[in-house]
Amino acid sequence: MLPSPVSCWFEQPVVGTVGINVDPGKRIEHLGIKIELIGLTEMFHDRGNANTFTTVVRELAIGGVLVESAQYPFDFTSAAKPYESYNGINVRVRYFIRVTISRNYSSNYVKEDDFIVQKVESPPEAVAPIKMEVGIEECLHIEFEYDKQSVHLQDVVTGKVFFLLVRIKIKHMELNLLRREHTGSGQHQLNESETLTRFELMDGAPVRGERIPIRLFLANLDLTPTYKSISNKFNVKYYLNLVLVDQEDRRYFKQQEVALWRKEIS
Repeated sequence: MLPSPVSCWFEQPVVGTVGINVDPGKRIEHLGIKIELIGLTEMFHDRGNANTFTTVVRELAIGGVLVESAQYPFDFTSAAKPYESYNGINVRVRYFIRVTISRNYSSNYVKEDDFIVQKVESPPEAVAPIKMEVGIEECLHIEFEYDKQSVHLQDVVTGKVFFLLVRIKIKHMELNLLRREHTGSGQHQLNESETLTRFELMDGAPVRGERIPIRLFLANLDLTPTYKSISNKFNVKYYLNLVLVDQEDRRYFKQQEVALWRKEIS
């Protein structure tokens, strides 16, 4: 069968061979052998209610008796793989191959192998910068800018922070990258947030007119693309969180969503 896990581009066909080993002198009586390609969205708190969005079944052999080892090729060229694989805090998008040897008087032989789907996307047509202002009246006024609101997974987040008014004793400034996972709806809605990295931009007090550059490298981080309404079950969004800490350890922050997309297979 397929080695596990296998990375697969979403347009790449899933093909391989199923090998069934029969020990010398043994035999396997069966009612048929089938293989399935399955894609589903599974909530970890409700595994019995998975949403299956892709199922393709192939018959490998009709009922009979195996007296020696055999191999059966399979080809799922036309199988739809609409979503990228995901393994989060409360939900996952899972693709797998299942082989079943049906038997009459004994339990079926069942073997599953997962494979990973990655979805390469085209660059956004227009990548506008993000410009925002934040402050406290007559105490702090800063302007920050990110060069792009959409970045690929190996990209570098660049930008700058301008201090227009500083009357608070700032101790340091950092940039955090957050991932937020929203699953379910209504009473069953779950929201999880995790900080993927913290990057110090400045250590010490800034002065009026100072400009601090931003460069955050994404390639070494454990990231996925942004997920929007996958099977109407969940969303995954990313946020840049600019944090300033004063000498009394009070924190001032401003968050901005950033869209992530996959440029190439990793």
